[in-house]
Amino acid sequence: MTAPGPAATEPPGGWGPLLEAARDAMSRAYAPYSGYPVGAAARTDDGRIVTGCNVENASYGIGLCAECGLVSQLHATGGGRLTHFACVDGAGAALVPCGRCRQLLYEAGGPELLLRTPEGVRTLDAMLPQAFGAGHLTAQDAAGEA
Repeated sequence: MTAPGPAATEPPGGWGPLLEAARDAMSRAYAPYSGYPVGAAARTDDGRIVTGCNVENASYGIGLCAECGLVSQLHATGGGRLTHFACVDGAGAALVPCGRCRQLLYEAGGPELLLRTPEGVRTLDAMLPQAFGAGHLTAQDAAGEA
Protein backbone atom coordinates (compact mmCIF):
# COMPACT_ATOMS: atom_id res chain seq x y z
CA MET A 1 0.00 0.00 0.00
CA THR A 2 1.70 3.25 -1.09
CA ALA A 3 -0.90 5.99 -1.01
CA PRO A 4 -4.49 5.90 0.18
CA GLY A 5 -7.33 7.38 -1.88
CA PRO A 6 -7.76 11.18 -1.75
CA ALA A 7 -10.85 11.16 0.52
CA ALA A 8 -9.12 8.95 3.08
CA THR A 9 -6.05 11.19 3.40
CA GLU A 10 -7.66 14.25 4.95
CA PRO A 11 -7.88 14.47 8.74
CA PRO A 12 -10.89 16.28 10.22
CA GLY A 13 -10.24 19.96 9.52
CA GLY A 14 -7.57 19.14 6.93
CA TRP A 15 -3.80 19.02 7.30
CA GLY A 16 -3.51 22.76 8.09
CA PRO A 17 -4.16 22.48 11.84
CA LEU A 18 -1.71 19.58 12.17
CA LEU A 19 1.02 21.42 10.28
CA GLU A 20 0.42 24.54 12.39
CA ALA A 21 0.61 22.49 15.59
CA ALA A 22 3.81 20.77 14.39
CA ARG A 23 5.40 24.14 13.56
CA ASP A 24 4.38 25.49 16.96
CA ALA A 25 5.91 22.45 18.69
CA MET A 26 9.06 22.86 16.58
CA SER A 27 9.41 26.43 17.89
CA ARG A 28 9.80 24.93 21.38
CA ALA A 29 12.42 22.32 20.42
CA TYR A 30 15.63 22.16 22.41
CA ALA A 31 18.31 21.63 19.78
CA PRO A 32 21.44 23.53 20.91
CA TYR A 33 23.87 20.90 19.60
CA SER A 34 22.55 20.06 16.14
CA GLY A 35 20.71 23.32 15.50
CA TYR A 36 18.02 21.13 13.88
CA PRO A 37 14.67 21.70 15.60
CA VAL A 38 11.85 19.30 14.79
CA GLY A 39 8.16 19.41 15.65
CA ALA A 40 5.50 16.75 15.25
CA ALA A 41 1.72 16.70 15.55
CA ALA A 42 -0.88 13.99 15.19
CA ARG A 43 -4.64 13.65 15.27
CA THR A 44 -6.08 10.98 17.56
CA ASP A 45 -9.09 8.77 17.01
CA ASP A 46 -11.08 10.93 19.46
CA GLY A 47 -10.17 14.17 17.66
CA ARG A 48 -7.40 15.52 19.89
CA ILE A 49 -4.18 16.90 18.48
CA VAL A 50 -1.03 15.79 20.31
CA THR A 51 2.40 17.29 19.71
CA GLY A 52 6.06 16.81 20.45
CA CYS A 53 9.43 18.44 19.78
CA ASN A 54 12.96 17.12 19.80
CA VAL A 55 14.96 17.52 23.00
CA GLU A 56 18.70 17.12 22.68
CA ASN A 57 21.20 16.28 25.40
CA ALA A 58 24.94 16.87 25.77
CA SER A 59 25.24 13.08 25.70
CA TYR A 60 24.16 13.01 22.05
CA GLY A 61 22.83 9.46 21.94
CA ILE A 62 20.12 10.03 24.53
CA GLY A 63 18.30 12.91 22.88
CA LEU A 64 14.59 12.54 22.25
CA CYS A 65 12.99 12.81 18.84
CA ALA A 66 9.81 14.87 18.46
CA GLU A 67 7.82 11.66 17.96
CA CYS A 68 8.89 10.43 21.42
CA GLY A 69 7.35 13.50 23.03
CA LEU A 70 4.23 13.15 20.89
CA VAL A 71 3.64 9.52 21.89
CA SER A 72 4.28 10.43 25.53
CA GLN A 73 1.71 13.23 25.30
CA LEU A 74 -0.75 10.81 23.67
CA HIS A 75 -0.60 8.53 26.70
CA ALA A 76 -0.40 11.35 29.27
CA THR A 77 -3.61 12.88 27.91
CA GLY A 78 -5.79 9.79 27.78
CA GLY A 79 -4.30 7.40 25.23
CA GLY A 80 -6.11 6.35 22.09
CA ARG A 81 -4.82 5.75 18.57
CA LEU A 82 -3.09 8.12 16.18
CA THR A 83 -4.86 8.53 12.84
CA HIS A 84 -2.93 11.31 11.02
CA PHE A 85 0.67 12.48 11.55
CA ALA A 86 2.83 15.38 10.36
CA CYS A 87 6.44 16.27 11.18
CA VAL A 88 8.36 19.44 10.22
CA ASP A 89 11.91 20.77 10.32
CA GLY A 90 13.10 24.21 11.43
CA ALA A 91 11.92 25.77 8.17
CA GLY A 92 8.48 24.16 8.49
CA ALA A 93 9.10 21.67 5.68
CA ALA A 94 7.67 18.14 5.93
CA LEU A 95 9.95 15.40 7.28
CA VAL A 96 9.59 11.65 7.55
CA PRO A 97 10.22 9.95 10.89
CA CYS A 98 13.42 7.98 11.43
CA GLY A 99 13.20 4.20 11.75
CA ARG A 100 13.03 4.22 15.55
CA CYS A 101 10.21 6.72 15.47
CA ARG A 102 8.33 4.80 12.79
CA GLN A 103 8.33 1.89 15.23
CA LEU A 104 6.97 4.16 18.01
CA LEU A 105 4.26 5.42 15.67
CA TYR A 106 3.39 1.87 14.64
CA GLU A 107 2.66 1.01 18.25
CA ALA A 108 0.54 4.16 18.68
CA GLY A 109 -1.27 4.21 15.34
CA GLY A 110 -0.77 0.94 13.52
CA PRO A 111 -0.16 0.26 9.86
CA GLU A 112 -3.09 2.44 8.72
CA LEU A 113 -1.71 5.65 10.33
CA LEU A 114 -1.50 8.32 7.64
CA LEU A 115 1.73 10.33 7.41
CA ARG A 116 2.17 13.56 5.50
CA THR A 117 5.55 13.26 3.76
CA PRO A 118 7.46 15.42 1.27
CA GLU A 119 6.11 13.06 -1.44
CA GLY A 120 2.47 13.13 -0.29
CA VAL A 121 0.38 11.15 2.14
CA ARG A 122 1.54 7.60 2.87
CA THR A 123 0.37 4.91 5.25
CA LEU A 124 2.76 3.83 7.96
CA ASP A 125 2.57 0.35 6.42
CA ALA A 126 4.16 1.81 3.28
CA MET A 127 6.83 3.58 5.34
CA LEU A 128 7.56 0.58 7.60
CA PRO A 129 6.71 -2.61 5.71
CA GLN A 130 6.55 -5.86 7.63
CA ALA A 131 6.68 -4.00 10.94
CA PHE A 132 7.28 -5.76 14.24
CA GLY A 133 4.39 -5.33 16.64
CA ALA A 134 2.69 -6.64 19.76
CA GLY A 135 1.19 -9.52 17.76
CA HIS A 136 4.68 -10.92 17.25
CA LEU A 137 5.21 -11.13 21.02
CA THR A 138 1.93 -12.99 21.45
CA ALA A 139 2.90 -15.38 18.65
CA GLN A 140 6.29 -15.96 20.32
CA ASP A 141 4.66 -16.59 23.70
CA ALA A 142 2.25 -19.08 22.13
CA ALA A 143 5.09 -20.84 20.28
CA GLY A 144 7.06 -21.12 23.53
CA GLU A 145 4.13 -22.84 25.25
CA ALA A 146 3.77 -25.52 22.56
